[in-house]
Order: sequence, then structure tokens, then C-alpha cells
Amino acid sequence: MTLGYPVLLHLEGRRCLVAGGGAVAERKTAGLMEAGAEVTVVAPELGPRLREWADAGRIRAERRGVRASDLDGAALAFAATGRPEVNRWLAAEARRRGVPVSVADDGEAGDFSTPAVVRRGGLVLAVGTSGAGPALAAKLAAELAERYGPECAELVETMRKLRIEIKRSVADPAARRAWLQAAVSDEALAVWREASPDEDGAALFERLRRLTGGSGT
Repeated sequence: MTLGYPVLLHLEGRRCLVAGGGAVAERKTAGLMEAGAEVTVVAPELGPRLREWADAGRIRAERRGVRASDLDGAALAFAATGRPEVNRWLAAEARRRGVPVSVADDGEAGDFSTPAVVRRGGLVLAVGTSGAGPALAAKLAAELAERYGPECAELVETMRKLRIEIKRSVADPAARRAWLQAAVSDEALAVWREASPDEDGAALFERLRRLTGGSGT
């Protein structure tokens, strides 16, 4: 088994290609849309949701077979045509162009695989099994979704504002790390869960000062 290196790619505004019009292509497209990518889907036939997104202008759709030129300018590509020989051909063409590609019917044939993902605003929880057991990854992701609910989105936004303020206010790197660690203590997290979404970073940092006695520890 080949172990991958996990990363979060910034795809907002970047063009990504999905070759295929079925359920797998739909899932890949949905994930790319959540990441803010500009998605082009190429397939002779599109499933209902892909047609809906195309009609609404949320994705670009080309109702035809995939061509090598569809890879031009793409940041990522997904080969999900349902035809293994076409997927392998597209993967080879993508590599020639330096475009990372995922092959739906053969994870090891591509450059990357996509994990099962739970999104809560800025919080992204991903579970992967290096292609060995996608069903297990989906099961574990479902358990994480139950544990970490929608309220985590507000918690992440609170932490974002607080981190910006700490970086602005604390010059010493060691002291800054201490404050950031203090901000995620169990006691502090309990405070942030009750915080108003309207509180700015300065107010949150002042609350953290009071909570820690002004020491950051």
C-alpha cells in the first residue's frame, strides 16, 4: 500500500476538470464547488444534479467525449467516465501536461485520492484509507459529523479572529505560541462556544487575558 501525503489545496477560482457525468463525477464536482473551484464537466450525458448545476451556471458543462485539450489550464483533473480505458488515457494525458489527476476506478493509477470529508465552515475533517477501504473512511467521517456539529463553524470563525489579534498584538514568537495554545484549552473553548458572533478579535483576546490571569498560560 502506498501512503499519501495529506494536503488542503486552495482551489478557489481555479479551473478543475471532471470527466464523466455519473454519480462519481457528481460527488467530485460537489466537493470542488465547495472549495470554490471553477468546474468544467465533460461527458456525453449528465446526471440530474450535474444538469441542474450547469443550467444554473454553477459549473461549465460540455456534453461530449473528453479531449486531451480539456486539460489545458486545469489545476486538477478527475477521470470518472465509467470507462477504465478512457480514464487511463486521460490520466496519461494529464501527466504529460503536469496536471494532477485522480482516477475513479483505480486509485493507485492516479496522482492523488480524495478522502471522505466533513465540512463545518472553515473546519475540514478528512478521513482517508490510502484507497484500501473507502467505505470505512465514509463510516468514520459519518461518526465525526455526529460529534462535530454545525456549531463548530462559529467556533472556527471565533478562533480565526482571535488568532489574527494575537498575531497583531504579540510580537514575541514564543509568547504568541503560548497564547495560541491557551486559546484552545478546554476552559477557553467552553468560553468561545458561548461567545457572541459579533465579538471582534480585540474583545476575544481581552477575555482570554482575563481567563489566564494575563499570562497566556
